[in-house]
Amino acid sequence: MANEIMANEKAKSSLTLFKDDLDKGFENMSNEDMSLPFIRVLGQLSPQITPGDSKYVEGAKPGMIYNTVSSELFDGAKGISVIPCYYKKEYPEWRDRGEGPGAPVAVHQPGSSIINTGKREGGKIRLPNGNYVEETAVYCVMAETKSGGLAPALITMKSTQLNVSRKWNAMMKNTQILLEGKSRRIPMHGAMYKLRSILQKNDKGSWYGWTVEQDRILSDADKQLYLDSKKFANEVNKDGVQAYGEEEKGESKTPF
Repeated sequence: MANEIMANEKAKSSLTLFKDDLDKGFENMSNEDMSLPFIRVLGQLSPQITPGDSKYVEGAKPGMIYNTVSSELFDGAKGISVIPCYYKKEYPEWRDRGEGPGAPVAVHQPGSSIINTGKREGGKIRLPNGNYVEETAVYCVMAETKSGGLAPALITMKSTQLNVSRKWNAMMKNTQILLEGKSRRIPMHGAMYKLRSILQKNDKGSWYGWTVEQDRILSDADKQLYLDSKKFANEVNKDGVQAYGEEEKGESKTPF
């Protein structure tokens, strides 16, 4: 991704060449002009684990964590480091699987009157027009990459994962430091978290979902990382972000 640091000798030798022109050429490029990757947990039905599927990724297994743009795979048990930068809740409206494109028909905001017109079916709300909406937590994060840096990405949580989202939100809001004799809440992008995958079950089946724990609060030694995360947070607040797309079709079904 755009802010990923190339940590190899060839990149180091280019510093003198590039140093006067860093970030040039991207003045007119916003988040709307880029395809931010989704960070997802692969399930038993994910196309990335199916040989012969156009989205197959060699070595992919259920429970692994997957970057949809770089196709990087991470061990789900070891997890991936992320810095949350922005959060929102939305209600995307979908046609049933196989009845339309992978993108949602519409995206509704909390409090939208259309949500109250539907009938709840497990984790979905069925609308009078036959479509359904799903309560979805959206996180814009700086996520670990294989090169060792962190880059912008998206994580969505819905259905059974909304409980994970609520716990993560509480964890973030309860993270405080003592400043000038008072306990103060740090900014969302002021801490790093470790996201891992875990096999979850209920009476309708099993699936892989997220677990979240705080890794550490950023310190003065993380100044550049903090500034990069702050910049991404400001960009998302200003320009918004497209949180749904064709990738949504490939998600495995989760028991409700």
